[in-house]
Amino acid sequence: MSLTKTLSKIQSPASIDYLNIGLMAVSAFFAYLLPFELFLFSYAFLGPLHYLTELSWLEKKNFFVKSKKEAWLFVFLAIAAALGSIVPETNLNQFIGHAMLAGFLFAVLMLFVEKFIYKVLAVAFIIFIMWGNKLNMFPDAWFIIFGILLPTVVHVFLFTGAFILHGALKSRSVSGMLSLAVFVLCALLFLFYQPALFYGNVSTTVRETYTSFQLVNIAIYKFFVDAQAAIDATNFYTGTVFVSIMRFIAFAYTYHYLNWFSKTSVIKWNQISKQRMAAIIALWLVSVGLFLFDYKIGLYSLLTLSLIHVFCEFPLNHLTFIGIFKEVKSMVVRK
Repeated sequence: MSLTKTLSKIQSPASIDYLNIGLMAVSAFFAYLLPFELFLFSYAFLGPLHYLTELSWLEKKNFFVKSKKEAWLFVFLAIAAALGSIVPETNLNQFIGHAMLAGFLFAVLMLFVEKFIYKVLAVAFIIFIMWGNKLNMFPDAWFIIFGILLPTVVHVFLFTGAFILHGALKSRSVSGMLSLAVFVLCALLFLFYQPALFYGNVSTTVRETYTSFQLVNIAIYKFFVDAQAAIDATNFYTGTVFVSIMRFIAFAYTYHYLNWFSKTSVIKWNQISKQRMAAIIALWLVSVGLFLFDYKIGLYSLLTLSLIHVFCEFPLNHLTFIGIFKEVKSMVVRK
C-alpha cells in the first residue's frame, strides 16, 4: 500500500471520529482524577495555541462573513470585556454582559444584513432596550448567560457539541453519531457518577491559582442548582456537586482544545506560510512562559486574545446551527 493511501486512511473522517472518541475518554478520565489541575494545565498550555491557530484560520476564511473589516468591532468588544474582567472596581465590569450580547447579535447581522451602519444601529438599539440591571449584575440570569457562560462553557461545550452534530449529520456516518453520543455521555457522567475515591485534596497553590476562575463554577451552580445558595469556600473544593461541576469544566475545556488539534487534516489550519507559523509558535512559547512565571500574569495577558477568538468564532457558530437546521430539514423532507 502506498504512503498516500495509508495517510488517507489515517486521516479519513471515520478515523478522526474514533480518534476524538479516544480523546473524549482521556479528557474525562483525567477530569475525574485531577479536575482543577487538568483545567489549569489545559488553559495555560493548550489554550494559547488554540487561540492563535484558530484566529489565523478564521482570518484565512474571512471570518465566514462578507466583510472581514467588520471583525474589528469584535476586537473592540473583546477589549472592553477583558478590561471589565480585570478591573472589576470600575463601571466597565457592568459592560461585560452587554459586550458579549452585542457581539453575539452582531455576528448574526453580519451574515444577513448588507450595510454596516444598519448592523451597528440594530445592535445598539437592542442593547439600549436591555440596558439596566438585567445584564449588569451577578447573579442575574441574563448576566450569567451572556457575561459568564457564553464566553466559557457555552463556547467550549455547547458550540463544540454543535460542530460534532453538524459533522455527523452531514456525513450521515455511524462513527460521527457515535462520537456525538460519547460526547454527551461523558458530560452526563459527571452529573450522575460522582465518586470521591478518584479525587484527593486540592493543594493550596492550586486553590490560589484557580481563584480567578471560580465565578464560572459559582455561575453554573447558581444557574442550574440553587440560585439562592451561599457558597462556602471550603465546600467549593470538596463538595460533591462542586467537584462534579469542576470535572465537567475541565473535560469541556480540555476536549475543546484537543478536538481542534485532532482535526488539523480536515480544517487545515496548519497550511500557512512559514513566517506565520513561526510567529504563532513564538507567541505560544511566550504565552506559556508567562503562565509558568505567574499564572495570573499569563491569564490577564492572554484574556483579550481569548475573548477575541470567542467573538470572532460567533459567525461560524451561527452558521453551524443554520447548517444543523438545514440537515435536519433535509432528512425530514426525504422521509
